[in-house]
Amino acid sequence: MPDFDVEGLIAKWEEFFDEYNYIPKIIGIANSYPENRSLYVEFPDLDRYDTDMAMYFLTSPTTAISTGEDAIKRLIPLGQDDVSIHLRMRNLPKDARVAVRDLRSKHLGKYISTEGLVRKATEVRPRLTEAIFQCVRCGTFIKEPQEERGMREPLECYEDQGGCKRASTSTKFKLITEESVFLDTQKIEIQERPEGLRGGAEPQRLVAYVADDITGQIAPGDRIFLNGTLRSVQRTIQRTRSTLFDIFMDINSVEAEEKVFEEIDITDEDAKEIKEAAEDVDILRKITASISPSIYGMTMEKEALALQLFGGVRKEMPDGTRIRGDIHILMVGDPGTGKSQALTYISALAPRGVYATGKSATAAGLTAAAVRDEFGEGRWTLEAGALVLADMGIVCIDEIEKMNPQDRSAIHLGMEQQFITISKAGIQATLQCRCSVLAAANPKFGRFDESKYIYEQIELPPTLLSRFDVIFTILDKPEAVRDRNMAEHILKGHLVGEVKKRREEGEVIELDVEFSDAYMPYFEPTFLRKYIAYAKRIYPIMTLEAMDVLRDYYLNIRKQGEVEGAAVPITPRQLESFVRLSEASARTRLSNVVSTDDADRAVRIVDYWLRKVAGEDGRFDIDIIATGTSRSQREQIIILRDVIQELAGDEGSATLEDIVSLAEERGIPPTRVESWLSRWKEEGEIYSPRKNRFKLVTRR
Repeated sequence: MPDFDVEGLIAKWEEFFDEYNYIPKIIGIANSYPENRSLYVEFPDLDRYDTDMAMYFLTSPTTAISTGEDAIKRLIPLGQDDVSIHLRMRNLPKDARVAVRDLRSKHLGKYISTEGLVRKATEVRPRLTEAIFQCVRCGTFIKEPQEERGMREPLECYEDQGGCKRASTSTKFKLITEESVFLDTQKIEIQERPEGLRGGAEPQRLVAYVADDITGQIAPGDRIFLNGTLRSVQRTIQRTRSTLFDIFMDINSVEAEEKVFEEIDITDEDAKEIKEAAEDVDILRKITASISPSIYGMTMEKEALALQLFGGVRKEMPDGTRIRGDIHILMVGDPGTGKSQALTYISALAPRGVYATGKSATAAGLTAAAVRDEFGEGRWTLEAGALVLADMGIVCIDEIEKMNPQDRSAIHLGMEQQFITISKAGIQATLQCRCSVLAAANPKFGRFDESKYIYEQIELPPTLLSRFDVIFTILDKPEAVRDRNMAEHILKGHLVGEVKKRREEGEVIELDVEFSDAYMPYFEPTFLRKYIAYAKRIYPIMTLEAMDVLRDYYLNIRKQGEVEGAAVPITPRQLESFVRLSEASARTRLSNVVSTDDADRAVRIVDYWLRKVAGEDGRFDIDIIATGTSRSQREQIIILRDVIQELAGDEGSATLEDIVSLAEERGIPPTRVESWLSRWKEEGEIYSPRKNRFKLVTRR
């Protein structure tokens, strides 16, 4: 590679700008200065112009950029001497990108491109780049360029700047901020994207600095490509300089990811294989068979999880309203039924999956936060949580009922509106969290009781429950045939694992093929991730026949509520769930249209969970989920309160025996009476002045 001298390099830059028609852009930027202060150069243009010069740019970026900016100054029209335009290089080829975990000492001082997910971002603040000091002895103004870390004062009152030559020990220097030059800076931290990790590896992180006109454009949760120079700074351990250095990146340009899932490398051969697989009429069953095959049963649940991976279509209406396409699923059930295992599997399988546990999650950890920490060096830092990091993917929250109620309420907005707002310390920020939520919860009394409503059994408010498209109850009920099959599945699974381990040690052990195939996913996870990413690029449209299926089912269920005194059986929120599940079903086939089969599948899944969770006496009552109280319960509440008031009068109290007797006459079973009295006593709705005597609490 030839060695370029400075003047020769400036001349080559001028020639390059002229040949590739960058001069009109430079003039346009100069005329709109300071609103526009950057000239973006496409690396392929420089590579076509002179390959050696392009390679020199990558290996010696500091010199290459400074000479390029000198060339820009020479091309700026006369009379615009105060214009200073940055040279920013972008669109580096894929083979020039370096993963965060692959950064090494050989990359120091080189121009590189890396990609990642923005984890933190500080406020934009000015940094001193050229300090003007005044000598207190002679009053001369002294110019002193500043480096990245720590302010540097003049060593003496420089004679070449008209000073008195006194050393810094003989005089003092006063910083004149009005005359000094400042540059806007922002510090960010990126981490490897979850979809690029394997085996639950800890994502590596990299600190980077943004300067001048490209500050304030990056928010936590953004998926970006950073182009810039990798630098190092020496560590200090207890005021002693260490031989170890930390790395950071001086960002020259930032490129946002324009395509969803473009980081999933799908070759032409992969695309051909995906299309061939999609032609199979049994494709959804095979995808379902690829989800956590070590878990026995849960066929309907796995089918819904498969549809959640593909998701529906996110829409923007003509009036600006946005309708989410992501599918939210909640699994509630007995311990040991495989809920956590399913969540872990889905988080690893999804192209963008983030796993969190409610027990250790806070509102900040799930959504986002503005914090003041060492990273921001005293400044406020915006930090992304799990929902923001899983943007365009899936966030799996295990044991969601163990979250602090105040923290749990923070995810309401993110689930429905799909953005998070931060308002703290003068920071007003909106972060995108367009992701599906897969959550698991355990009943608060240990096991799920089918005779009680779901609201009574889990510590989740109805406002949160109503935001889930699908709610599954997973019960562990003894059944002879099912128990035998499950026992064989579990025991044979352990045997398969034992044999696999022995084979890895080099031993030859024969094993029945059918035996082990039951524990293998039909599609390899790597292929399925590519299949999902490919399918996400398809936006199916409903056929009129599919719309008829969904409308007819919805209207038939709604008719149940037309009877006098009947409950509201279903709401438009469930109708939207039908649409999302139907679109996801079409995507599994890589189809551009939603067929009646897709609509039937969506109806079957929603009908399945509604009958188990919101069913009462053969009818649906969506208020069981939406408000936590069914219509029959509300009627019982009104009757029972009237009974207590009638028996107690204005000043007295009612006996338990009289309350039970009169309530039974009016249609409320004794067990329900005792249940309501116990619940109201805990909630402070009634009090007991004496044993087995009750009185309503009067609210003023």
